[in-house]
Amino acid sequence: MHDTVIRGGTIIDGTGGAAFSGDVAIEGGKLAQVGGKAGPGKREIDADGLLVTPGWVDAHTHYDGQATWDQELAPSSWHGVSTILFGNCGVGFAPVRQEHHDALIGLMEAVEEIPGIALAEGLKWDWESFPEYLDALDRIPHAIDIGAQIPHHPLRVYVMGERAINLEPATGDDIAEMQRLTRQAMQAGAFGFTTSRTNSHKTLTGEMVPSRYSEVDELMGIGGALKGLGYGAFGMNSDFDDEAKELAWMTRLAQDTGRPVWFLLTDRMTDPLRWRRLMDGVHAARAQGAMVTAQVAGRPVGVLLGVDTALNPFSIRPSYQALLQLPAAERLRRLGDPAMRAQILSEAPSPELVRVLSQFRQQITTRWDRMFVMGDPPDYEPAESSSIAAIARRGNHTPDEVAYDYLAGGADRFLFFPIVGYTEANHDIIRTMLTDSATVLGLSDGGAHCSSIVDASVPSWMLIHWGRDRTRGPGLPVEMLVKRQTSETADFFGLRDRGRLAQGLRADVNVIDFEAMRLHIPEVRYDLPAGGRRLVQRVDGYVTTFVAGTPVFEGGAYTGATPGRLVRAGG
Repeated sequence: MHDTVIRGGTIIDGTGGAAFSGDVAIEGGKLAQVGGKAGPGKREIDADGLLVTPGWVDAHTHYDGQATWDQELAPSSWHGVSTILFGNCGVGFAPVRQEHHDALIGLMEAVEEIPGIALAEGLKWDWESFPEYLDALDRIPHAIDIGAQIPHHPLRVYVMGERAINLEPATGDDIAEMQRLTRQAMQAGAFGFTTSRTNSHKTLTGEMVPSRYSEVDELMGIGGALKGLGYGAFGMNSDFDDEAKELAWMTRLAQDTGRPVWFLLTDRMTDPLRWRRLMDGVHAARAQGAMVTAQVAGRPVGVLLGVDTALNPFSIRPSYQALLQLPAAERLRRLGDPAMRAQILSEAPSPELVRVLSQFRQQITTRWDRMFVMGDPPDYEPAESSSIAAIARRGNHTPDEVAYDYLAGGADRFLFFPIVGYTEANHDIIRTMLTDSATVLGLSDGGAHCSSIVDASVPSWMLIHWGRDRTRGPGLPVEMLVKRQTSETADFFGLRDRGRLAQGLRADVNVIDFEAMRLHIPEVRYDLPAGGRRLVQRVDGYVTTFVAGTPVFEGGAYTGATPGRLVRAGG
């Protein structure tokens, strides 16, 4: 008698092999049988017409703080994700001295747009070292499994203090101590080390983050902590100021340590061929025996512009600025006043506000051709005809009139503004990256960018868009899409007990009504600690999600179960 039998489903086992029909039996939190006809179960699920897959392994999230107070770990857990990794982009909360608590909160708020008030309220700080942070995580039950990487920013500040914040170069002793602490973190169960070398990551005061100008000797020295362990990866986000130099040291590090080195890669409007040059560099490194990998996104990374989001095309006009202190419902009511509409539309952007905005944020107020009506269900591959500029031309209105009237229609209306991943105004480049063997899927950023981006839904969207609904070009086989976010991500980070449906492995399983899968329009909630704001996005189609054989979501609703645990690398 098995604990659970999932009968007669279409099994996509995560290996990339062809789907097949049969039963999946679960016993004691593990897979007892995959395929064929299983014996009776204490609980049985009729999966005729449904897909049965492994749970998704999402390697790029930012639940570093949320995981210390939240068991559900939404919205990622809503989307069939059974394992998450955080500690990405060099940001996190350990190791840390008490005098730097506020600085790390501010850094996370600035880089990943997680409300500082929520972090200040939610973090208990019952740790100092990274191993103590892992122990604190281990004490909290979760719906899904979690794993952590050690981030460069807190590590550098812990070792160097104000010198790190002032962007001073690390001394030989600093590097040796950072290597020692990284090795300590890895031996305690960290899945790797991450850093950031991009101008897009700044502090709340506009300064560069502590690791922005770290020299190659520092990065190579810290990376040396991975040598000889047999697990762990070195990851980063970089502007590639000198592409050849950056690729050269990453290649050398991968060769010296024998461990994977990965970096984030998207296409950019400012340099349309950059992604191709860097992919060529990845393949050149691999030809030299270095496991260098590009971590890529499954869809464009784009901000949502709305009445209750962080960004809005009218937010630098004086009269709109005055409304930002009002609750969203009252702001909407005021926006519906014809006199207020006329006033806001008559105003030019405030010169004082424009001066302090980044070039990107200035574009959000003017690039009507890059703002698209999101629609319901959301469209992440919009045609030019759905841009605000095109709608204005067709209706003989100004673009700001069209945008104003659309957004004033409700807090559930959003304009989609792709930041990266939409150079050619379609998904063809993303598809090329997804089909490249030297890439790994990531960049969902679950738990981050709470008021402007909600890409935690990407795991679901991969099946919906690439596997079923894409109309502006070819899709991708569902078997490949499942493999990309199960066995491939699990294997890359050394999670050998999951990512496949095979006898003896961990029973992390999704039962999916593929034809019923549908993403909902994002929604704004104020449910973080201290009433912090975040965007979430629901999905239809997940019949049941099992973690270690326990149902954690059924029919889209959380069961309240907490079988999830901290997973330690190398253990």
